[in-house]
Amino acid sequence: MNGIVLFGLAAVGVATLAAVYALLGPGNRLPLERRRPVSESRSGILERSAAAATTALDVLLQRRSTKAAAGVLERAGVRMRLQDLVFLQIVGAVGAFAAGLLLGNIFMAFPLAALVPVVTRLGLAVRVKRRQDAFADQLEESLQLMAGSLRAGHSLLQSLASVAHESDQPTSEEFSRVINQVRIGRDLGELLDEAGARMSSQDFVWVSQAIAINREVGGNLADVLDGVGNTIRERNTVRRQVKALAAEGKLSAYVLMALPVGIIGILTLLSPSYVAAFTSGLLGYLMMATGVVLLVIGGLWLRKTVRVTF
Repeated sequence: MNGIVLFGLAAVGVATLAAVYALLGPGNRLPLERRRPVSESRSGILERSAAAATTALDVLLQRRSTKAAAGVLERAGVRMRLQDLVFLQIVGAVGAFAAGLLLGNIFMAFPLAALVPVVTRLGLAVRVKRRQDAFADQLEESLQLMAGSLRAGHSLLQSLASVAHESDQPTSEEFSRVINQVRIGRDLGELLDEAGARMSSQDFVWVSQAIAINREVGGNLADVLDGVGNTIRERNTVRRQVKALAAEGKLSAYVLMALPVGIIGILTLLSPSYVAAFTSGLLGYLMMATGVVLLVIGGLWLRKTVRVTF
C-alpha cells in the first residue's frame, strides 16, 4: 500500500512538472505573421491544464492584497507573473513532499515541502540585494553620463535615454522604465522617486530631489549633477571601506552558521548510526526542530551584528 501511495505521489509530481514545462516551455507555435484570424487552437491538454491552474490562482490572488509580493518581483527584476511563481512553488512543494516520502518518511516530507517557499523567498531577497547593490555601484557613472549629455546640448529626457542605452543592468532597465512611462504622460519627478524607492537608494532620491529643484528654480543642471555625483562618490568610498572592515565579521558569521550543517553532514557519512538516533522517534525530531529554531535565531542575531549602517 505504501508503495502505491509513493508511486502516485511521484506520478503527480511528474505530471505537474510536465504541465509547467508545457506552460513555460518554448512550444511549437507558429509565428504571428503565419497565423490565420480563425486558426484552431492546437494547445495540448497539459498546457491547457496548467493555464487553467494559473488562471484560478490569479483569481484567488486578486481577492487578497498581493501588492507586496508583486513589488518583490519588481525589485528582484523577475519577469514572471505572481500566479506563475505561486504555481511553481506548489509544484516544487509537491515534488519535495514526494521526494521526502521516497527518501525517508512523512516526518521528512513535510519539512522538505515547507522548505520550498522559504528557499524561494530567500532567493528573491538575495536577488533584490544584488540588484540594489549593482544599481548603487553604477549610479556614479550614470550621473557622469547624464552631466556630459546635458553639456552636449541634450535635454533631460535625452540624457536619461542615453543612460538607459549605455548603462548596464539594472540601471538601463530602471531608466528605460522611467522613459517609457514619461512618454505615456506620467510625471518625471514622481517616476524618479518611485525608482529610488524601488531600488532602496537614498543617493538616487537625492538625485531626484536635485532634478526637481532645478526644474523649479532653473540653473545649470549639469553642475548640480556633478556636485551630487561628488557626494555620492565620497559616500561610496566610505561604504566600501565599511564593507571591507566588516568582511571578517561576516565571514565568521557564515562559518558559524555552516558549522552545524557541516558537522551533521560529516557524521551522516562517517557514522550513520549515530545520526539515525535522531530519526528513530518523535524526541529526535523535536530536538532537530529545536536546533533549527535556535540556528535561525542565532543567524538573525549574527546578521544584525555584522550589518553596519551609516
